[in-house]
Amino acid sequence: MRMIVIRNLMFRRGTRVILKDINIDIFHGSVLSVIGMSGCGKSTLLRLIAGLERPHRGEILIAGDDIVCMDERQLERVRRSMGFVFQSAALFDYMTVYENVAFPLRRHTAHAEAEIKHRVATKLALVGLEGTEPLLPSELSGGMQKRVGLARAIAMDPPPQILLYDEPTSGLDPIMTAVINDLILRVRDELEVTSVVVTHDMASIALSDQVAMIHNGVIEALGSPGELRETTNPIVDQFIHGRSVGPIDVVDAEAEL
Repeated sequence: MRMIVIRNLMFRRGTRVILKDINIDIFHGSVLSVIGMSGCGKSTLLRLIAGLERPHRGEILIAGDDIVCMDERQLERVRRSMGFVFQSAALFDYMTVYENVAFPLRRHTAHAEAEIKHRVATKLALVGLEGTEPLLPSELSGGMQKRVGLARAIAMDPPPQILLYDEPTSGLDPIMTAVINDLILRVRDELEVTSVVVTHDMASIALSDQVAMIHNGVIEALGSPGELRETTNPIVDQFIHGRSVGPIDVVDAEAEL
């Protein structure tokens, strides 16, 4: 079953075209990793899927419904079926771990505090952070903060159908990167969510069912991690293997930022 269908998507900012003719099918319960040079539109694609930006052309179907045609009230309903894990974790620094994870429950449900307490404890246990409820974000490592962000993203019940991750392993050491990647798979399996992961970490794409590489606003390649690693496409090969010499002009790419 196709959970997300993107057809002929185009988005521009001012006169600059960020994305053009994007076509992707993302299946229920799968993990899609989105890779590409900085500034190529990866995070923009996440915001478009979440309805936080409006495309200038094309369709974005979430469980069969085209969100491009929706008004803000309809979009809010769709967004409740999604969770967003931000690159910086985006925790409220003046709130405890408990209050951060409880935030969407207090805002969007009428649950009693006892039920909220149970749900927060359950989600923190799922991400391996039992007993951290009274801590402030400043008392947590970067990896722990990102796990709290994930717990908050899945706090609602029913859990989200879609999780959108923006650079979830950015700034983490290799061991904590592996922990976050394992969590992405664990949450996918336990909650049966569809995951879209924007990443620069080439080791992390191994967890994916599909990998999409964006270059010059288009999908340069779409396939399994193995297919992209064995590609004969020189653009994809240069990026995947981190080579400074190749068809990607590093100077021009930096000028785009």
